[in-house]
Amino acid sequence: MYKLSLSDTKKALLTRKFSSVELTQCFLNRIEKHEYLNAFITVCADKALEAARQSDQKISTNSAGELEGIPLAVKDLFMTKGIRTTAGSKMLYNFIPPYESTVTEKLLNAGAVFLGKTNMDEFAMGSANITSHYGPVINPWSKKGLKLVPGGSSGGSAAAVAGHLCVAATASDTGGSIRQPASFCGLVGLKPTYGRCSRYGMVAFASSLDQAGAITKTVRDAAIFLKVIFGYDSRDSTSAQESVVDLESFVGQSVNGMKIGIPREYSIDGMSVDVTNAWQLGMDIMRSAGAEIVDVSLPHTKYALPTYYIISPAEASANLARYDGVRYGFRTEDAKSLDDMYKKTRQEGFGTEVKRRILVGTYVLSAGYYDAYYRKALQVRQLIKKDFAEAFERVDMLLMPTTPHSAFAFGEEPDDPVSMYLNDIFTVTANMAELPGISIPICLDKFHRPLGLQLMAPKFREDLLIQGGHILEQNADFPALEEIA
Repeated sequence: MYKLSLSDTKKALLTRKFSSVELTQCFLNRIEKHEYLNAFITVCADKALEAARQSDQKISTNSAGELEGIPLAVKDLFMTKGIRTTAGSKMLYNFIPPYESTVTEKLLNAGAVFLGKTNMDEFAMGSANITSHYGPVINPWSKKGLKLVPGGSSGGSAAAVAGHLCVAATASDTGGSIRQPASFCGLVGLKPTYGRCSRYGMVAFASSLDQAGAITKTVRDAAIFLKVIFGYDSRDSTSAQESVVDLESFVGQSVNGMKIGIPREYSIDGMSVDVTNAWQLGMDIMRSAGAEIVDVSLPHTKYALPTYYIISPAEASANLARYDGVRYGFRTEDAKSLDDMYKKTRQEGFGTEVKRRILVGTYVLSAGYYDAYYRKALQVRQLIKKDFAEAFERVDMLLMPTTPHSAFAFGEEPDDPVSMYLNDIFTVTANMAELPGISIPICLDKFHRPLGLQLMAPKFREDLLIQGGHILEQNADFPALEEIA
């Protein structure tokens, strides 16, 4: 039963083929058995079983919610009242929030059972899930003797779903942190339009880029999950007042007559042959389904990555200034003065990657460099948005690879941080332009590792992503999720 999709699990619970308590205990056993994946930072066994018992009672009285009794995992970036929330950092190692994030509150109100909080790159800064204070996460697709990264920063959520340690998981995407780990782990990852899901109660990284979403086993699962967490929230000033559509109703709809854009700038030097072939497979699938393949240009794409790595560190530098050891979280034990306490708390509490981005962000915001870097980056961001707006006047969706290669092994990652940042080269544009994007597993490469293709659509057109994503999913050359060793 642990291999079932969210939609099939929902049906099985409602028809009482098994109980939520049985399913929850099954997942808790698997989390313990596969502890080596390091997918979870905190496991809430007692709370989960109690919630499952309550769900079984609601199901028996025909008062079940949309996700009643379904065991989910929560990325450790979302505040969960009474449950430790660390953001993968030593800085928040002992922080227990007094309130619930909007996303998790909506899931709880729908009857979901929380198994625990998943591991992640520290403060969501990373693309391999190797920067967490709690150790790296192992990709369930790893073979004996070769451990693969799961992608990041939502690597713990992706590993938990791919390893059958939960039915689905929450995730967040600032520059590709839903879609990239979904691609590395052979899963569906959907990043909604900026403002679709409330950011209230999410630990902030880059406020103009962060967006909550989901990692699931199927496109239908993503539609069911996201319908629950979509919606306006007055507590979030960036929340969009858009009506919530029934995304599941778009599963199975035809793409006949649609125009699918192929951005020529995404064909880059160094992209593996397997990725190129996967992209061609996606085009062939769409063409066979009746869609027209159209060549488009996004001329400012080449500036997206450097622009992202100016704007996101700048916003991170401002957001992370709150971690000073005074009000909550980690505080150094060896301080001789207030200034010394600030300095040593941040020195000891933050990891290397977080410090690097804070330093870069502080630099580009400083008086002498603000105009030269940060203001210029904001102007380029507008040009990137304009490129997409013009492309969507000609096409319905865009199709491109999710990543330039498949998951790499530990030890293969480059020492140069800039080379690591290139993992996000195909995903950051959606965040810069505030667009929705979905990654669909399409095939395996020559190393038997998953490859994903990505669809992007105009703002608030997640329905198109579900429609097109399901076509790709149904015709992909991709096996069922393998049982991990």
